[in-house]
Amino acid sequence: MEDAVGYRLRRAQLAVFQQFNEAFAAKDLRPTDFAVLLLLSCNQGLKQSEVAEALGIQRANFVAIVDGLEEKGLVERRKSEKDRRVQALYTTRAGSDYLKELMPIWAEHEERLIARLGGTRERDQLIHLLKRLCD
Repeated sequence: MEDAVGYRLRRAQLAVFQQFNEAFAAKDLRPTDFAVLLLLSCNQGLKQSEVAEALGIQRANFVAIVDGLEEKGLVERRKSEKDRRVQALYTTRAGSDYLKELMPIWAEHEERLIARLGGTRERDQLIHLLKRLCD
């Protein structure tokens, strides 16, 4: 098992998520919530289905995630201006402010990961290899 790619990927994911949860423990934030906020901060007005697809989340599960973010006042649904049947997602002012608070924590978390990998060159190599698995 030690040399099995799938096993190593899963162990790495668990370790990274554990470290993320420790870094963000005081903020009561899950990795998925952070990913949604970060994606929406740069892409206001995306359809729910687009965000779910971009993050690899099943639509049925994504609704609950958005419900939670909406209850916290961080995200809001609006009818799309292009298609009134579609819900578009936007970060609220509170969501944008919250994300600004989170970014330094995320940056420190990323820096710790990069250091454990051996530097940015190794990070870039790992990302390149992981992308090859997704293509």
